[in-house]
Amino acid sequence: MDETDVVVIGAGQAGLSSAYFLRRFGLGPVVLDAADGPGGAWRHRSPSLTMDKVHGVFDLPGVRREAGQEGGRPAAEVVPAYYARYERDLGLAVARPVRVTAVTGSGDGRLVVSSGAGEWAARAVVNATGTWTRPYWPYYPGAGRFRGRQLHYASYRGPGEFAGRRVVVVGGGASALHVLSEIAGVAAATTWVTRRPPVFRGDDFGEDARRAAVALVEERVRAGLPPQSVVGVTGLGYTPVVRAAMAKGALDRLPMFSEITEDGVAWADGTRLPADVIVWATGFRSALDHLAPLRLREPGGGIRVDGTRAVREPRLQLVGYGPSASTVGANRAGRTAAANVRALLTGDATAPAA
Repeated sequence: MDETDVVVIGAGQAGLSSAYFLRRFGLGPVVLDAADGPGGAWRHRSPSLTMDKVHGVFDLPGVRREAGQEGGRPAAEVVPAYYARYERDLGLAVARPVRVTAVTGSGDGRLVVSSGAGEWAARAVVNATGTWTRPYWPYYPGAGRFRGRQLHYASYRGPGEFAGRRVVVVGGGASALHVLSEIAGVAAATTWVTRRPPVFRGDDFGEDARRAAVALVEERVRAGLPPQSVVGVTGLGYTPVVRAAMAKGALDRLPMFSEITEDGVAWADGTRLPADVIVWATGFRSALDHLAPLRLREPGGGIRVDGTRAVREPRLQLVGYGPSASTVGANRAGRTAAANVRALLTGDATAPAA
């Protein structure tokens, strides 16, 4: 077993940001990533999600993205290439593919990070495993008898396969809008359903609004409740994707159906709608199963976090969780986590973030 000061689990935006600030504070982290190459969740996005459609890609700290003639290029190419350059420019040796299976306590005050590639005993751990590997499928009666196709947004790869099909898209966030904006006019019919009426915001969602949204999500994780998505707090802006869906007449939203039938969906009032495909654009949950041995869950179902510090395990920092699960809060969380680790390892709780 190797001993080290700090292990960062995950090399998406939050993990790379954390590693950057840890190095600035004089700490050389071991960075582990389960993927075959750089890019985090962006590696797995649909080829049809081009850079002019993405909700927002924030520069990583210290190395600016070379924005230019990339609007029509797939985000799944552009962002991983940027992350790869970032790792090279920083000289950051990310160990991959390394899938962490468990983080446990040890008798000598360290946390043991276990994987198929070995074990590390660390004085502190920064967890940045994100959400992409945990797509959320809500249960509705009748799902097992549907004779059509069901898929989660994580498996969506563009509009071509929906030509001539009757498609129900479930979800009120940016993912659902992305699907609707592309398949409307290609599919035989599209129907958009959400649990709550969508809220569209007309402002430019500037820095103050972003910080306010992150603060609302932080309130939940401080209370030990499962985090709400940042987009769920902010509402939907009039992005190019939203405008494209509007132009195609795809945003006539219906309330959530009550059951799934053999050939479609149905509502409690008896209304039935035939469908060939149901796309579940219903979000993701935090990928934290490897932290189960630490027993971090609160009665409310979430992990109580103060900033990025897990309240039940101060040696653990959670980034890419709750308010930092979006690009809005990931860089700030990386800085906070690194400062917390430095304070823990030096015993100086007043050490300022650089």
